[in-house]
Amino acid sequence: MPYYRRVGDVPPKRHTQFRQPDGSLFAEELMGQEGFSSDSSLLYHTHRPTAILSATVVTPFATTRAPNLPLKPRHLQTHKLGGGPSDAVLGRQHLLANDDVRLSYAVATAPSPLYRNAIGDECLYVESGSMLVESVFGALPLNEGDYAIIPTSVIHRLVPVSGEVRLLVIEASGHIGPPKRYLSRRGQFLEHSPYCERDLRAPSSPLLVEGTEVPVLVQHRRGWTEHVYAQHPFDVAGWDGCLYPWAFSIHDFEPITGRLHQPPPVHQTFEGPNFVICSFVPRKVDYHPLSIPVPYNHHNVDSDEVLFYTGGNYEARRGSGIVQGSISLHPSGFTHGPQPGAVERSLGVEAFDELAVMVDTFRPLDLCEPGLSVEDTGYAWTWARTV
Repeated sequence: MPYYRRVGDVPPKRHTQFRQPDGSLFAEELMGQEGFSSDSSLLYHTHRPTAILSATVVTPFATTRAPNLPLKPRHLQTHKLGGGPSDAVLGRQHLLANDDVRLSYAVATAPSPLYRNAIGDECLYVESGSMLVESVFGALPLNEGDYAIIPTSVIHRLVPVSGEVRLLVIEASGHIGPPKRYLSRRGQFLEHSPYCERDLRAPSSPLLVEGTEVPVLVQHRRGWTEHVYAQHPFDVAGWDGCLYPWAFSIHDFEPITGRLHQPPPVHQTFEGPNFVICSFVPRKVDYHPLSIPVPYNHHNVDSDEVLFYTGGNYEARRGSGIVQGSISLHPSGFTHGPQPGAVERSLGVEAFDELAVMVDTFRPLDLCEPGLSVEDTGYAWTWARTV
Protein backbone atom coordinates (compact mmCIF):
# COMPACT_ATOMS: atom_id res chain seq x y z
CA MET A 1 0.00 0.00 0.00
CA PRO A 2 1.18 3.53 -0.63
CA TYR A 3 0.85 4.87 2.90
CA TYR A 4 1.13 4.07 6.60
CA ARG A 5 -1.74 3.44 9.02
CA ARG A 6 -1.89 2.88 12.77
CA VAL A 7 -4.91 1.27 14.45
CA GLY A 8 -5.42 0.44 18.13
CA ASP A 9 -2.57 0.23 20.63
CA VAL A 10 1.04 -0.26 19.56
CA PRO A 11 4.29 0.40 21.48
CA PRO A 12 6.42 3.47 20.67
CA LYS A 13 9.26 1.27 19.34
CA ARG A 14 8.84 -1.85 17.24
CA HIS A 15 10.17 -5.24 18.39
CA THR A 16 10.20 -4.13 22.05
CA GLN A 17 8.32 -5.36 25.11
CA PHE A 18 4.62 -4.50 24.95
CA ARG A 19 2.56 -5.80 27.83
CA GLN A 20 -1.10 -6.56 28.31
CA PRO A 21 -3.01 -5.30 31.39
CA ASP A 22 -2.25 -8.58 33.21
CA GLY A 23 1.48 -8.09 32.64
CA SER A 24 1.91 -10.73 29.94
CA LEU A 25 3.53 -9.81 26.65
CA PHE A 26 1.53 -9.25 23.49
CA ALA A 27 2.62 -11.65 20.75
CA GLU A 28 4.10 -9.61 17.91
CA GLU A 29 3.49 -10.77 14.33
CA LEU A 30 5.19 -9.28 11.29
CA MET A 31 3.15 -9.79 8.11
CA GLY A 32 5.26 -8.79 5.14
CA GLN A 33 5.72 -9.30 1.42
CA GLU A 34 8.74 -10.38 -0.63
CA GLY A 35 10.76 -11.74 2.26
CA PHE A 36 11.03 -8.63 4.47
CA SER A 37 11.84 -6.50 1.39
CA SER A 38 8.47 -4.88 0.67
CA ASP A 39 5.32 -3.65 2.44
CA SER A 40 4.60 -5.02 5.90
CA SER A 41 2.56 -4.50 9.06
CA LEU A 42 3.14 -5.37 12.70
CA LEU A 43 0.21 -6.90 14.59
CA TYR A 44 0.00 -7.36 18.38
CA HIS A 45 -1.96 -10.47 19.41
CA THR A 46 -3.24 -11.29 22.88
CA HIS A 47 -2.49 -14.97 22.11
CA ARG A 48 0.19 -16.73 20.08
CA PRO A 49 -0.77 -16.57 16.37
CA THR A 50 1.26 -19.77 15.85
CA ALA A 51 -0.80 -22.01 18.17
CA ILE A 52 -2.67 -24.54 16.01
CA LEU A 53 -4.17 -27.76 17.33
CA SER A 54 -4.65 -29.71 14.10
CA ALA A 55 -4.21 -29.61 10.33
CA THR A 56 -6.48 -31.54 7.97
CA VAL A 57 -6.54 -31.81 4.18
CA VAL A 58 -9.90 -30.68 2.79
CA THR A 59 -11.40 -30.46 -0.71
CA PRO A 60 -14.08 -27.74 -0.60
CA PHE A 61 -14.87 -27.92 -4.33
CA ALA A 62 -13.52 -29.31 -7.58
CA THR A 63 -11.93 -26.98 -10.11
CA THR A 64 -12.03 -27.71 -13.83
CA ARG A 65 -10.38 -25.79 -16.66
CA ALA A 66 -10.58 -26.26 -20.42
CA PRO A 67 -8.85 -24.26 -23.17
CA ASN A 68 -10.89 -21.79 -25.23
CA LEU A 69 -11.31 -24.17 -28.18
CA PRO A 70 -12.37 -23.44 -30.77
CA LEU A 71 -10.94 -19.97 -30.21
CA LYS A 72 -13.84 -17.52 -30.14
CA PRO A 73 -15.33 -14.68 -28.09
CA ARG A 74 -17.57 -15.81 -25.24
CA HIS A 75 -20.49 -14.34 -23.31
CA LEU A 76 -21.13 -15.69 -19.80
CA GLN A 77 -24.41 -14.80 -18.07
CA THR A 78 -23.60 -14.77 -14.36
CA HIS A 79 -27.17 -14.11 -13.22
CA LYS A 80 -28.15 -17.50 -14.67
CA LEU A 81 -25.70 -19.44 -12.51
CA GLY A 82 -27.38 -22.11 -10.42
CA GLY A 83 -26.81 -23.07 -6.82
CA GLY A 84 -28.63 -22.28 -3.61
CA PRO A 85 -27.81 -19.92 -0.72
CA SER A 86 -24.12 -19.92 0.07
CA ASP A 87 -21.20 -17.79 1.20
CA ALA A 88 -18.59 -15.72 -0.65
CA VAL A 89 -15.74 -18.24 -0.22
CA LEU A 90 -17.17 -21.75 -0.56
CA GLY A 91 -19.91 -20.48 -2.89
CA ARG A 92 -17.55 -19.14 -5.57
CA GLN A 93 -18.32 -20.39 -9.05
CA HIS A 94 -15.17 -20.31 -11.16
CA LEU A 95 -15.59 -18.84 -14.63
CA LEU A 96 -12.19 -18.13 -16.20
CA ALA A 97 -8.64 -18.94 -15.11
CA ASN A 98 -4.99 -19.22 -16.03
CA ASP A 99 -1.86 -19.71 -13.93
CA ASP A 100 -1.81 -16.00 -12.99
CA VAL A 101 -5.40 -15.23 -12.09
CA ARG A 102 -8.81 -16.79 -11.56
CA LEU A 103 -12.17 -15.03 -11.97
CA SER A 104 -15.18 -16.27 -10.02
CA TYR A 105 -18.70 -15.14 -9.21
CA ALA A 106 -20.47 -15.56 -5.89
CA VAL A 107 -23.95 -14.91 -4.55
CA ALA A 108 -23.58 -14.72 -0.78
CA THR A 109 -26.38 -14.92 1.75
CA ALA A 110 -24.43 -16.28 4.74
CA PRO A 111 -21.11 -15.51 6.46
CA SER A 112 -18.12 -17.35 5.06
CA PRO A 113 -15.84 -19.50 7.17
CA LEU A 114 -12.61 -17.98 8.38
CA TYR A 115 -10.37 -18.11 5.33
CA ARG A 116 -6.77 -17.44 4.33
CA ASN A 117 -5.55 -17.35 0.72
CA ALA A 118 -1.86 -18.20 0.88
CA ILE A 119 -1.43 -18.10 -2.92
CA GLY A 120 -1.96 -14.42 -3.64
CA ASP A 121 -4.01 -11.28 -3.13
CA GLU A 122 -7.73 -11.18 -3.83
CA CYS A 123 -9.74 -8.34 -5.38
CA LEU A 124 -13.45 -8.36 -4.62
CA TYR A 125 -15.91 -6.25 -6.58
CA VAL A 126 -19.40 -5.80 -5.11
CA GLU A 127 -21.99 -5.82 -7.88
CA SER A 128 -24.87 -5.43 -5.42
CA GLY A 129 -25.55 -5.58 -1.69
CA SER A 130 -23.42 -4.70 1.31
CA MET A 131 -21.05 -6.73 3.44
CA LEU A 132 -18.21 -6.67 5.94
CA VAL A 133 -14.68 -7.96 5.46
CA GLU A 134 -13.79 -9.01 9.01
CA SER A 135 -10.10 -9.72 9.50
CA VAL A 136 -7.22 -9.66 11.96
CA PHE A 137 -6.91 -5.97 11.01
CA GLY A 138 -10.53 -5.08 11.90
CA ALA A 139 -13.81 -4.73 10.00
CA LEU A 140 -14.03 -3.12 6.56
CA PRO A 141 -17.55 -2.27 5.27
CA LEU A 142 -18.24 -2.74 1.54
CA ASN A 143 -21.17 -1.51 -0.52
CA GLU A 144 -22.30 -1.68 -4.16
CA GLY A 145 -19.48 -0.58 -6.45
CA ASP A 146 -16.70 -1.16 -3.93
CA TYR A 147 -13.45 -2.92 -4.71
CA ALA A 148 -11.62 -4.55 -1.81
CA ILE A 149 -8.01 -5.70 -1.94
CA ILE A 150 -7.26 -8.45 0.58
CA PRO A 151 -3.51 -9.14 0.88
CA THR A 152 -2.09 -12.65 0.71
CA SER A 153 -2.56 -14.79 3.84
CA VAL A 154 -4.76 -12.36 5.78
CA ILE A 155 -7.20 -14.40 7.87
CA HIS A 156 -10.67 -13.01 7.20
CA ARG A 157 -14.31 -13.80 6.64
CA LEU A 158 -16.93 -12.21 4.40
CA VAL A 159 -20.20 -11.33 6.09
CA PRO A 160 -23.32 -10.11 4.22
CA VAL A 161 -24.91 -7.22 6.09
CA SER A 162 -28.42 -7.56 4.70
CA GLY A 163 -29.90 -9.96 2.20
CA GLU A 164 -27.98 -11.09 -0.85
CA VAL A 165 -24.53 -9.91 -1.97
CA ARG A 166 -23.27 -10.44 -5.54
CA LEU A 167 -19.52 -10.45 -6.03
CA LEU A 168 -16.93 -10.71 -8.77
CA VAL A 169 -13.82 -12.31 -7.24
CA ILE A 170 -10.36 -11.92 -8.80
CA GLU A 171 -7.77 -14.24 -7.24
CA ALA A 172 -4.14 -13.47 -8.14
CA SER A 173 -1.00 -15.59 -8.00
CA GLY A 174 0.82 -12.62 -6.43
CA HIS A 175 0.11 -9.08 -5.32
CA ILE A 176 -2.45 -6.52 -6.54
CA GLY A 177 -1.99 -2.77 -6.17
CA PRO A 178 -2.28 0.61 -7.87
CA PRO A 179 -0.42 0.92 -11.19
CA LYS A 180 3.19 1.96 -10.65
CA ARG A 181 2.79 4.90 -13.02
CA TYR A 182 0.31 6.46 -10.57
CA LEU A 183 2.81 6.43 -7.70
CA SER A 184 5.88 8.45 -6.79
CA ARG A 185 9.09 6.57 -6.07
CA ARG A 186 8.16 6.79 -2.38
CA GLY A 187 4.62 5.50 -2.94
CA GLN A 188 2.45 8.64 -2.96
CA PHE A 189 -0.31 8.93 -5.55
CA LEU A 190 0.71 11.43 -8.23
CA GLU A 191 -1.40 14.29 -9.55
CA HIS A 192 -2.32 12.51 -12.79
CA SER A 193 -3.76 9.50 -10.93
CA PRO A 194 -7.54 9.01 -11.31
CA TYR A 195 -7.82 8.32 -7.57
CA CYS A 196 -5.72 8.99 -4.47
CA GLU A 197 -5.25 8.26 -0.77
CA ARG A 198 -8.36 10.24 0.20
CA ASP A 199 -10.50 7.77 -1.73
CA LEU A 200 -9.21 4.69 0.09
CA ARG A 201 -10.72 3.08 3.19
CA ALA A 202 -9.27 0.58 5.65
CA PRO A 203 -10.20 -0.89 9.06
CA SER A 204 -10.24 1.87 11.66
CA SER A 205 -10.43 -0.08 14.93
CA PRO A 206 -9.47 -3.53 16.22
CA LEU A 207 -11.92 -6.42 15.98
CA LEU A 208 -11.61 -8.60 19.08
CA VAL A 209 -13.40 -11.95 19.08
CA GLU A 210 -13.20 -14.58 21.82
CA GLY A 211 -13.14 -18.27 21.04
CA THR A 212 -11.16 -21.49 21.26
CA GLU A 213 -10.54 -24.34 18.81
CA VAL A 214 -11.36 -22.12 15.83
CA PRO A 215 -11.16 -23.61 12.28
CA VAL A 216 -9.55 -21.60 9.46
CA LEU A 217 -9.60 -22.72 5.81
CA VAL A 218 -6.29 -22.16 4.01
CA GLN A 219 -5.99 -22.17 0.22
CA HIS A 220 -2.34 -22.79 -0.67
CA ARG A 221 -0.23 -23.81 -3.64
CA ARG A 222 -0.74 -27.53 -3.00
CA GLY A 223 -4.47 -27.51 -2.26
CA TRP A 224 -6.60 -26.75 0.79
CA THR A 225 -5.99 -27.35 4.50
CA GLU A 226 -8.10 -26.68 7.58
CA HIS A 227 -6.11 -25.41 10.56
CA VAL A 228 -7.72 -25.39 13.99
CA TYR A 229 -6.36 -22.52 16.09
CA ALA A 230 -6.14 -22.76 19.86
CA GLN A 231 -7.55 -19.21 20.17
CA HIS A 232 -9.59 -17.08 17.80
CA PRO A 233 -7.19 -15.29 15.40
CA PHE A 234 -9.19 -12.04 15.74
CA ASP A 235 -7.31 -11.09 18.91
CA VAL A 236 -5.23 -8.16 17.62
CA ALA A 237 -5.21 -5.17 20.01
CA GLY A 238 -3.34 -2.94 17.58
CA TRP A 239 -1.32 -2.85 14.38
CA ASP A 240 0.59 -0.45 12.18
CA GLY A 241 2.23 -0.51 8.78
CA CYS A 242 1.53 -0.35 5.07
CA LEU A 243 -0.05 -3.79 4.48
CA TYR A 244 -3.75 -4.30 5.22
CA PRO A 245 -7.12 -4.88 3.53
CA TRP A 246 -8.42 -1.75 1.84
CA ALA A 247 -11.39 -0.61 -0.21
CA PHE A 248 -11.99 1.80 -3.08
CA SER A 249 -15.30 2.66 -4.74
CA ILE A 250 -15.56 2.54 -8.51
CA HIS A 251 -17.76 5.64 -8.12
CA ASP A 252 -14.67 7.55 -6.92
CA PHE A 253 -12.68 6.72 -10.05
CA GLU A 254 -12.20 9.99 -11.99
CA PRO A 255 -12.28 9.22 -15.73
CA ILE A 256 -9.65 10.58 -18.08
CA THR A 257 -11.16 11.92 -21.31
CA GLY A 258 -9.91 13.68 -24.45
CA ARG A 259 -10.87 15.19 -27.79
CA LEU A 260 -10.51 11.76 -29.40
CA HIS A 261 -11.22 8.27 -28.08
CA GLN A 262 -8.93 7.30 -25.20
CA PRO A 263 -7.41 3.80 -25.10
CA PRO A 264 -8.13 1.35 -22.26
CA PRO A 265 -4.98 2.12 -20.18
CA VAL A 266 -6.62 5.41 -19.09
CA HIS A 267 -9.19 3.26 -17.24
CA GLN A 268 -6.59 1.17 -15.39
CA THR A 269 -7.26 0.91 -11.67
CA PHE A 270 -5.02 -1.93 -10.40
CA GLU A 271 -2.27 -4.19 -11.64
CA GLY A 272 -1.37 -7.75 -10.70
CA PRO A 273 1.03 -10.42 -11.95
CA ASN A 274 0.44 -10.60 -15.72
CA PHE A 275 -2.95 -8.86 -15.60
CA VAL A 276 -4.54 -5.45 -15.07
CA ILE A 277 -7.95 -4.33 -13.77
CA CYS A 278 -9.72 -1.33 -15.31
CA SER A 279 -12.88 0.65 -14.44
CA PHE A 280 -15.26 2.01 -17.06
CA VAL A 281 -17.42 4.66 -15.40
CA PRO A 282 -19.98 7.31 -16.47
CA ARG A 283 -18.08 10.07 -18.24
CA LYS A 284 -18.08 12.84 -20.81
CA VAL A 285 -16.89 11.47 -24.13
CA ASP A 286 -14.77 12.73 -27.01
CA TYR A 287 -15.30 16.36 -27.98
CA HIS A 288 -13.52 16.69 -31.32
CA PRO A 289 -16.21 17.85 -33.82
CA LEU A 290 -15.67 14.70 -35.92
CA SER A 291 -15.04 12.27 -33.05
CA ILE A 292 -16.45 8.74 -32.85
CA PRO A 293 -17.16 8.16 -29.15
CA VAL A 294 -17.41 4.35 -29.16
CA PRO A 295 -14.21 2.27 -29.33
CA TYR A 296 -12.63 1.51 -32.67
CA ASN A 297 -12.22 -2.12 -33.71
CA HIS A 298 -9.16 -3.30 -31.88
CA HIS A 299 -6.98 -6.32 -31.31
CA ASN A 300 -4.72 -6.24 -28.29
CA VAL A 301 -2.45 -9.01 -29.54
CA ASP A 302 -0.92 -9.75 -26.13
CA SER A 303 -4.10 -9.95 -24.05
CA ASP A 304 -7.31 -11.79 -23.37
CA GLU A 305 -9.88 -9.11 -22.48
CA VAL A 306 -12.65 -9.73 -19.97
CA LEU A 307 -15.44 -7.21 -19.29
CA PHE A 308 -17.92 -7.53 -16.42
CA TYR A 309 -20.93 -5.31 -17.13
CA THR A 310 -22.19 -4.01 -13.82
CA GLY A 311 -24.40 -1.00 -14.48
CA GLY A 312 -25.69 1.66 -16.83
CA ASN A 313 -26.00 1.33 -20.58
CA TYR A 314 -22.99 -0.04 -22.45
CA GLU A 315 -23.72 1.67 -25.78
CA ALA A 316 -21.04 -0.05 -27.88
CA ARG A 317 -22.51 -3.50 -27.14
CA ARG A 318 -26.20 -2.82 -27.83
CA GLY A 319 -27.64 -5.72 -29.84
CA SER A 320 -25.09 -8.28 -28.62
CA GLY A 321 -27.20 -9.70 -25.78
CA ILE A 322 -25.02 -8.09 -23.09
CA VAL A 323 -27.02 -7.28 -19.93
CA GLN A 324 -26.40 -6.55 -16.25
CA GLY A 325 -24.04 -9.19 -14.84
CA SER A 326 -22.77 -10.31 -18.26
CA ILE A 327 -19.10 -11.23 -18.72
CA SER A 328 -17.54 -11.08 -22.17
CA LEU A 329 -14.26 -12.74 -23.10
CA HIS A 330 -12.48 -11.42 -26.20
CA PRO A 331 -9.36 -13.55 -26.64
CA SER A 332 -6.08 -12.73 -28.29
CA GLY A 333 -6.40 -13.88 -31.89
CA PHE A 334 -9.75 -12.16 -32.37
CA THR A 335 -10.45 -8.57 -33.44
CA HIS A 336 -13.37 -7.08 -31.56
CA GLY A 337 -15.17 -3.76 -31.44
CA PRO A 338 -18.56 -2.06 -31.36
CA GLN A 339 -21.67 -3.91 -32.48
CA PRO A 340 -23.11 -3.12 -35.94
CA GLY A 341 -24.85 0.25 -35.84
CA ALA A 342 -23.11 1.45 -32.65
CA VAL A 343 -20.68 3.77 -34.46
CA GLU A 344 -23.43 5.73 -36.24
CA ARG A 345 -25.59 5.88 -33.10
CA SER A 346 -22.72 7.32 -31.07
CA LEU A 347 -22.05 10.33 -33.33
CA GLY A 348 -22.81 13.53 -31.46
CA VAL A 349 -23.27 11.79 -28.09
CA GLU A 350 -21.75 13.84 -25.25
CA ALA A 351 -21.69 11.34 -22.36
CA PHE A 352 -21.84 7.61 -21.66
CA ASP A 353 -23.64 6.15 -18.66
CA GLU A 354 -21.86 2.83 -18.27
CA LEU A 355 -20.23 0.87 -15.49
CA ALA A 356 -17.93 -2.09 -16.12
CA VAL A 357 -14.89 -3.85 -14.67
CA MET A 358 -12.29 -5.03 -17.17
CA VAL A 359 -9.56 -7.61 -16.58
CA ASP A 360 -6.86 -7.90 -19.25
CA THR A 361 -4.63 -10.95 -18.88
CA PHE A 362 -1.32 -11.46 -20.66
CA ARG A 363 -1.69 -15.22 -20.90
CA PRO A 364 -4.73 -17.00 -22.37
CA LEU A 365 -7.68 -17.75 -20.14
CA ASP A 366 -9.19 -21.20 -19.80
CA LEU A 367 -12.92 -21.78 -19.38
CA CYS A 368 -14.28 -23.29 -16.16
CA GLU A 369 -17.36 -25.52 -16.08
CA PRO A 370 -19.70 -23.09 -14.23
CA GLY A 371 -18.90 -20.43 -16.83
CA LEU A 372 -19.58 -22.78 -19.73
CA SER A 373 -22.90 -23.73 -18.15
CA VAL A 374 -24.21 -20.17 -18.61
CA GLU A 375 -22.61 -19.33 -21.96
CA ASP A 376 -24.63 -17.53 -24.63
CA THR A 377 -23.40 -19.73 -27.47
CA GLY A 378 -24.59 -17.35 -30.19
CA TYR A 379 -22.52 -14.39 -29.00
CA ALA A 380 -19.53 -14.94 -31.30
CA TRP A 381 -21.66 -14.36 -34.40
CA THR A 382 -23.37 -11.12 -33.30
CA TRP A 383 -20.94 -8.90 -35.26
CA ALA A 384 -22.16 -10.55 -38.46
CA ARG A 385 -25.76 -9.48 -37.93
CA THR A 386 -27.14 -6.79 -40.23
CA VAL A 387 -28.63 -3.68 -38.67
